[in-house]
Amino acid sequence: MSEHICDPKAGITRRQFLYYSGASLVALALPAFLHDVAHAEDLRLQMATYPRVQVGKLSALKIGQPIEFQYPFDHPNCTNYIYKLGVPAGGGIGPEQDVVAFNNLCAHQGGPLTGKFNAKHQVLGPCPLHLTTFDLTRHGMVVSGHATEGLPQIVLELDGDDIYATGVMGLVFGFNNNLAKPTA
Repeated sequence: MSEHICDPKAGITRRQFLYYSGASLVALALPAFLHDVAHAEDLRLQMATYPRVQVGKLSALKIGQPIEFQYPFDHPNCTNYIYKLGVPAGGGIGPEQDVVAFNNLCAHQGGPLTGKFNAKHQVLGPCPLHLTTFDLTRHGMVVSGHATEGLPQIVLELDGDDIYATGVMGLVFGFNNNLAKPTA
């Protein structure tokens, strides 16, 4: 058995060095953090203002039969579908909270998801490019595949029987700004 001998002339140990380095970093960062906390009332939520566009009728929806619409622009990348899932979903509207809408392009490389809705499992996919599948009951999150982010979900509002699109949660594939009118 070997003994651990600490030479007092060697200075500080590795453990002490890491401890003092971490403590120094916290001491340097703390004033800036406390300043931000003290001025938190100065922070304002920035929210994009999307157009409010009627995209469908609640009475026209049938479980498992998506309805296509364009939003926020009349552009191929802005093709979206409204789904009546028959089960409550994140961001869902209607009496059952089961009506949602999503963009039709895979978030990974823009593969088309047309005709890829699986009503039994409430998923969209797999994408024909890399087999990503998205859960429509959970805000379009990735179930499997290469995509690293969920599908852009279209924010819906219900006014009587009319369904309105009022925003997009997430970036539409091929856009760097959902509200900048595409040129092509």
